[in-house]
Amino acid sequence: MPALRAETPAEPLTELLDRTRWVLFDFDGPVCRLFAGHPARGIARRMASWLDARPGGRALAAGAALSKNPQALLRAVGTRDTEGGTVRALESLLTQEELKAVESARPTPHLAELLHTWYEAGRRFAVTTNNSPLAARRYLELQDLDGYFADHYHGRSLPLRLKPDPYCLTEAVRSLDADPRATLMIGDEPGDAKAARAAGIPFLGYAERPSRRAELCAAGAKHVVASYAEVL
Repeated sequence: MPALRAETPAEPLTELLDRTRWVLFDFDGPVCRLFAGHPARGIARRMASWLDARPGGRALAAGAALSKNPQALLRAVGTRDTEGGTVRALESLLTQEELKAVESARPTPHLAELLHTWYEAGRRFAVTTNNSPLAARRYLELQDLDGYFADHYHGRSLPLRLKPDPYCLTEAVRSLDADPRATLMIGDEPGDAKAARAAGIPFLGYAERPSRRAELCAAGAKHVVASYAEVL
Protein backbone atom coordinates (compact mmCIF):
# COMPACT_ATOMS: atom_id res chain seq x y z
CA MET A 1 0.00 0.00 0.00
CA PRO A 2 1.46 3.43 -0.88
CA ALA A 3 2.28 5.84 1.90
CA LEU A 4 -0.54 8.19 2.84
CA ARG A 5 0.27 11.85 2.41
CA ALA A 6 -1.40 14.99 3.61
CA GLU A 7 -2.81 17.25 0.89
CA THR A 8 0.21 19.56 0.89
CA PRO A 9 3.22 17.76 2.38
CA ALA A 10 6.14 19.97 3.29
CA GLU A 11 8.44 17.82 1.15
CA PRO A 12 8.41 14.44 -0.58
CA LEU A 13 9.00 11.48 1.71
CA THR A 14 12.17 10.55 -0.17
CA GLU A 15 13.67 13.99 0.51
CA LEU A 16 12.68 13.84 4.17
CA LEU A 17 14.39 10.46 4.58
CA ASP A 18 17.45 11.58 2.64
CA ARG A 19 18.16 14.48 4.99
CA THR A 20 17.49 12.45 8.15
CA ARG A 21 20.55 11.68 10.25
CA TRP A 22 18.97 10.65 13.56
CA VAL A 23 15.83 8.56 14.08
CA LEU A 24 13.69 8.39 17.23
CA PHE A 25 11.47 5.32 17.49
CA ASP A 26 8.38 5.00 19.60
CA PHE A 27 8.48 1.51 21.11
CA ASP A 28 5.07 -0.21 21.16
CA GLY A 29 4.10 -0.38 17.49
CA PRO A 30 7.10 0.96 15.57
CA VAL A 31 9.53 -1.48 17.26
CA CYS A 32 7.23 -4.34 18.33
CA ARG A 33 3.70 -5.24 19.32
CA LEU A 34 4.51 -5.18 23.01
CA PHE A 35 1.26 -6.65 24.28
CA ALA A 36 0.76 -9.31 21.57
CA GLY A 37 0.96 -12.17 24.07
CA HIS A 38 0.36 -10.31 27.33
CA PRO A 39 -2.72 -8.18 26.62
CA ALA A 40 -2.94 -4.60 27.81
CA ARG A 41 -6.55 -5.00 28.92
CA GLY A 42 -5.49 -7.67 31.44
CA ILE A 43 -2.76 -5.39 32.75
CA ALA A 44 -5.29 -2.57 33.13
CA ARG A 45 -7.60 -4.88 35.12
CA ARG A 46 -4.79 -5.86 37.46
CA MET A 47 -3.83 -2.22 37.92
CA ALA A 48 -7.45 -1.33 38.69
CA SER A 49 -7.67 -4.18 41.21
CA TRP A 50 -4.48 -2.96 42.86
CA LEU A 51 -5.99 0.53 43.11
CA ASP A 52 -9.20 -0.89 44.60
CA ALA A 53 -7.18 -2.50 47.39
CA ARG A 54 -5.43 0.78 48.23
CA PRO A 55 -7.30 3.38 50.34
CA GLY A 56 -8.53 6.10 48.01
CA GLY A 57 -6.95 4.38 45.03
CA ARG A 58 -10.03 4.10 42.84
CA ALA A 59 -10.84 7.78 43.35
CA LEU A 60 -7.42 8.67 41.95
CA ALA A 61 -8.34 6.87 38.72
CA ALA A 62 -11.73 8.57 38.35
CA GLY A 63 -12.71 8.72 34.70
CA ALA A 64 -10.24 6.01 33.70
CA ALA A 65 -11.01 3.23 36.16
CA LEU A 66 -12.65 1.03 33.52
CA SER A 67 -10.07 1.78 30.84
CA LYS A 68 -8.45 -1.06 28.92
CA ASN A 69 -5.38 1.13 28.50
CA PRO A 70 -2.77 0.87 31.29
CA GLN A 71 -1.24 4.21 30.27
CA ALA A 72 -4.60 5.94 30.66
CA LEU A 73 -4.93 4.60 34.18
CA LEU A 74 -1.43 5.67 35.11
CA ARG A 75 -1.92 9.11 33.58
CA ALA A 76 -5.17 9.62 35.47
CA VAL A 77 -3.59 8.67 38.79
CA GLY A 78 -0.57 10.84 38.06
CA THR A 79 -2.72 13.95 37.67
CA ARG A 80 -4.44 13.44 41.04
CA ASP A 81 -1.85 11.82 43.30
CA THR A 82 -0.34 14.96 44.80
CA GLU A 83 1.84 13.05 47.26
CA GLY A 84 3.20 10.74 44.58
CA GLY A 85 3.31 7.48 46.51
CA THR A 86 0.49 5.79 44.65
CA VAL A 87 1.65 6.76 41.17
CA ARG A 88 5.18 5.57 41.97
CA ALA A 89 3.91 2.17 43.07
CA LEU A 90 1.52 1.91 40.12
CA GLU A 91 4.25 2.85 37.66
CA SER A 92 6.48 0.15 39.14
CA LEU A 93 3.66 -2.37 38.74
CA LEU A 94 3.19 -1.37 35.10
CA THR A 95 6.92 -1.64 34.45
CA GLN A 96 6.94 -5.21 35.76
CA GLU A 97 3.97 -6.06 33.53
CA GLU A 98 5.73 -4.57 30.51
CA LEU A 99 8.87 -6.59 31.25
CA LYS A 100 6.67 -9.71 31.22
CA ALA A 101 5.08 -8.58 27.96
CA VAL A 102 8.51 -8.29 26.33
CA GLU A 103 8.87 -12.08 26.44
CA SER A 104 5.98 -12.57 24.01
CA ALA A 105 6.12 -9.31 22.03
CA ARG A 106 5.74 -9.55 18.25
CA PRO A 107 8.54 -7.99 16.17
CA THR A 108 7.49 -5.24 13.78
CA PRO A 109 8.09 -6.53 10.23
CA HIS A 110 11.21 -5.25 8.43
CA LEU A 111 12.52 -3.36 11.48
CA ALA A 112 15.82 -5.25 11.69
CA GLU A 113 16.47 -4.71 7.99
CA LEU A 114 15.61 -1.03 8.30
CA LEU A 115 17.94 -0.53 11.28
CA HIS A 116 20.81 -2.26 9.50
CA THR A 117 20.29 -0.31 6.28
CA TRP A 118 20.07 3.04 8.00
CA TYR A 119 22.93 2.32 10.40
CA GLU A 120 25.22 1.41 7.51
CA ALA A 121 24.23 4.72 5.91
CA GLY A 122 25.30 6.62 9.04
CA ARG A 123 21.96 7.07 10.81
CA ARG A 124 21.83 6.81 14.60
CA PHE A 125 18.88 5.87 16.79
CA ALA A 126 17.08 6.35 20.07
CA VAL A 127 13.89 5.03 21.64
CA THR A 128 11.36 7.63 22.78
CA THR A 129 8.38 5.98 24.45
CA ASN A 130 5.65 6.21 27.06
CA ASN A 131 6.57 2.65 28.04
CA SER A 132 9.31 1.82 30.49
CA PRO A 133 12.80 2.28 29.02
CA LEU A 134 13.72 -0.92 30.88
CA ALA A 135 11.20 -2.85 28.78
CA ALA A 136 12.44 -1.27 25.55
CA ARG A 137 16.05 -2.11 26.35
CA ARG A 138 15.17 -5.68 27.37
CA TYR A 139 13.21 -6.33 24.19
CA LEU A 140 15.98 -5.05 21.93
CA GLU A 141 18.52 -7.12 23.85
CA LEU A 142 16.43 -10.25 23.30
CA GLN A 143 16.24 -9.44 19.59
CA ASP A 144 19.98 -8.72 19.41
CA LEU A 145 19.20 -5.20 18.18
CA ASP A 146 20.33 -3.24 21.24
CA GLY A 147 23.69 -2.44 19.65
CA TYR A 148 21.96 -0.07 17.24
CA PHE A 149 20.66 2.04 20.12
CA ALA A 150 23.66 2.17 22.50
CA ASP A 151 22.30 3.75 25.71
CA HIS A 152 19.70 5.95 24.03
CA TYR A 153 16.50 4.79 25.75
CA HIS A 154 14.17 7.60 26.76
CA GLY A 155 10.88 6.50 28.26
CA ARG A 156 8.46 6.80 31.11
CA SER A 157 9.86 8.27 34.29
CA LEU A 158 8.65 10.15 37.35
CA PRO A 159 7.31 12.73 37.58
CA LEU A 160 5.19 11.63 34.63
CA ARG A 161 5.84 13.55 31.42
CA LEU A 162 4.16 11.35 28.85
CA LYS A 163 3.75 12.21 25.20
CA PRO A 164 2.32 14.44 23.77
CA ASP A 165 4.69 16.21 26.15
CA PRO A 166 7.89 16.36 24.06
CA TYR A 167 10.20 15.76 27.04
CA CYS A 168 11.51 12.32 26.03
CA LEU A 169 12.13 13.55 22.47
CA THR A 170 14.12 16.57 23.59
CA GLU A 171 16.11 14.37 25.96
CA ALA A 172 16.92 12.00 23.10
CA VAL A 173 18.03 14.85 20.86
CA ARG A 174 20.28 16.09 23.64
CA SER A 175 21.81 12.66 24.30
CA LEU A 176 22.44 12.07 20.59
CA ASP A 177 23.80 15.60 20.12
CA ALA A 178 21.38 15.72 17.21
CA ASP A 179 19.98 18.54 15.09
CA PRO A 180 16.17 18.41 15.46
CA ARG A 181 15.77 19.50 11.83
CA ALA A 182 17.72 16.43 10.67
CA THR A 183 15.97 14.10 13.11
CA LEU A 184 12.92 11.93 12.39
CA MET A 185 10.40 10.66 14.92
CA ILE A 186 8.55 7.45 14.00
CA GLY A 187 5.38 6.87 15.97
CA ASP A 188 1.96 5.25 15.75
CA GLU A 189 -0.13 7.48 18.04
CA PRO A 190 -1.50 10.99 17.54
CA GLY A 191 0.36 11.92 20.72
CA ASP A 192 3.63 11.00 18.98
CA ALA A 193 2.86 13.37 16.13
CA LYS A 194 1.99 16.16 18.56
CA ALA A 195 5.14 15.60 20.61
CA ALA A 196 7.31 15.70 17.49
CA ARG A 197 5.68 18.92 16.36
CA ALA A 198 6.23 20.49 19.79
CA ALA A 199 9.91 19.47 19.67
CA GLY A 200 10.41 20.80 16.14
CA ILE A 201 11.16 17.30 14.80
CA PRO A 202 9.80 15.91 11.51
CA PHE A 203 7.42 12.99 11.93
CA LEU A 204 6.70 9.74 10.11
CA GLY A 205 3.59 7.87 11.12
CA TYR A 206 3.61 4.07 11.23
CA ALA A 207 0.24 2.31 11.33
CA GLU A 208 -0.88 -1.02 9.94
CA ARG A 209 -4.61 -0.26 10.40
CA PRO A 210 -6.34 2.21 8.05
CA SER A 211 -8.25 3.77 10.96
CA ARG A 212 -5.02 4.57 12.80
CA ARG A 213 -3.44 5.96 9.63
CA ALA A 214 -6.40 8.31 9.34
CA GLU A 215 -5.98 9.37 12.98
CA LEU A 216 -2.31 10.17 12.41
CA CYS A 217 -3.10 12.26 9.33
CA ALA A 218 -5.78 14.09 11.32
CA ALA A 219 -3.15 14.79 14.00
CA GLY A 220 -0.98 16.53 11.41
CA ALA A 221 1.28 13.74 10.13
CA LYS A 222 2.56 14.66 6.67
CA HIS A 223 3.54 11.09 5.86
CA VAL A 224 2.19 7.77 7.15
CA VAL A 225 3.31 4.28 6.10
CA ALA A 226 1.69 0.91 6.68
CA SER A 227 4.97 -1.00 6.50
CA TYR A 228 8.70 -0.33 6.73
CA ALA A 229 8.95 -2.00 3.33
CA GLU A 230 7.75 1.33 1.94
CA VAL A 231 10.58 3.15 3.68
CA LEU A 232 13.18 0.63 2.52
